Amino acid sequence: MTDVTVYGFPISTFVNIVRLVLTHKEVAFDFHDLEPEMGSPTHLSLHPFNRVPILDHAGFRIYETSAIALYVDEVFDGPALQPKDLRQRARMYQWISAVSSYYYPYMSYHLSHERLIYPALGIAPDEKVVAHALPRITVALDVMERELHTDTVYLLGDQLTLADFFVLPTMTSLSMTPEGQEMLKSRPRIGAWRVRMEAQPAVTKVRATVAPHSGKPVEHARKWVKTHRPRY
Repeated sequence: MTDVTVYGFPISTFVNIVRLVLTHKEVAFDFHDLEPEMGSPTHLSLHPFNRVPILDHAGFRIYETSAIALYVDEVFDGPALQPKDLRQRARMYQWISAVSSYYYPYMSYHLSHERLIYPALGIAPDEKVVAHALPRITVALDVMERELHTDTVYLLGDQLTLADFFVLPTMTSLSMTPEGQEMLKSRPRIGAWRVRMEAQPAVTKVRATVAPHSGKPVEHARKWVKTHRPRY
């Protein structure tokens, strides 16, 4: 047992951001799989908005991925994941916000759900949802490709930051779809960044924990067709 517990379901994009940050900081933690309890009173007592992840640190409980990641980076020892320079830190927050506003909604919530999550449950994809997402994904990828200058190791230069760990899981999800694979072929800087990120020990460790669940049905996602799926 440790005094840190992460609550969520194994393939959640935002849960894995938190697991990446904790693993990179070498913080020992337990993982509580909420899959059988999603939407239950137990889950809602942890997160009143019926989402994941949730972090419990010695009785201090907090939800929302950005709040958790910032807390972990400030509270625990290990390599700092926030720039000291305030302008660079502002750019880091810009990326974190962009993931929630422009990357995750279209790459995961729209495209990956229709190509990966619903088909695994025997639910046909909604091609209108996919069509709505594709031009917006193109814009997001073009922005990222432009921001990754040829001499840039990470999103903010030479320092690995929370920005990189926030973007990576969504890009991984995108890369598992046929459309995403095709789009990524013409973005070599993003490709090089992904190679560097995937070489990170934390990424290797977290990927190993996710692998057994990849491609398997996410049973609670059956409800998403009515509660989450965009309508066009």
